[in-house]
Amino acid sequence: MNTTRQGAAVNAGGIGVEGPRGWAFRGVGITAGPGTLIAVQGPSGSGRTCLLLALTGRMRITEGEATVSGLPLPKRMGTVRSRTALAHVPGVADLEPALTVGEHLKEQALLGHRIKGSLSASLPWGKRHKEATRARIDAALAAARLDPGTLPKGLRTAVRDLERIEALRLSVALGLMHGPQLLAVDDVDLKLSDAERTEAWQLLRDLAREGLTVVAAGDGAPADALTVSTARTDSEAAEPTPTPAQDDTHTPEEEAAHAFAETGRA
Repeated sequence: MNTTRQGAAVNAGGIGVEGPRGWAFRGVGITAGPGTLIAVQGPSGSGRTCLLLALTGRMRITEGEATVSGLPLPKRMGTVRSRTALAHVPGVADLEPALTVGEHLKEQALLGHRIKGSLSASLPWGKRHKEATRARIDAALAAARLDPGTLPKGLRTAVRDLERIEALRLSVALGLMHGPQLLAVDDVDLKLSDAERTEAWQLLRDLAREGLTVVAAGDGAPADALTVSTARTDSEAAEPTPTPAQDDTHTPEEEAAHAFAETGRA
């Protein structure tokens, strides 16, 4: 999907993140308009998670230039964070296994902006607050295609009892709760069957078609997605670093932890 740089929702030229352990990723370029599904591909440990964090203003870019929704990074990291959301990012945006689906949704809804005057002022504040929370939750569930009626105990179902595809949908719903302009989703294909992987990518594709810019890491993306690779070239892999060389065996949790330690959590 092509777009002009001026109208790009994501515009990155040769960006990278470097820390004491070396480069998490580098040399990535993206030009994508609003409503684009951007598929980030690369082996484990190649910086996929770090790229998602960088594009959502949660990790400082140390090389290259980027804008998200017209906001420059890293200069406007705070504003970018407020206009983007993360879903399914191990070690960063985790679900709590002991909490129920409803508890996760209610907690996330309460983190949103205060109720504005669009609700009827004649209703008591408590009732308006409750109705606004309910509407926010319903909209997020609908967008993520997660039907509580299909869960073992509805909204009272504990996260540990969810199927993996259901947990992914819940994480997406939480990310969508406050209307981000860009949603970053990690490990879309993690331990899913072929059918579930197709289902997951179709969800993200549908969200993009509705106007949301989606950046997602994983294999099996639809053919019409804009593909970006974090895989290192031979020359990059051969570059010496001042610290022990990185390998490709890091888990996403380790990758995110290393990145935060190296660049500073925003």
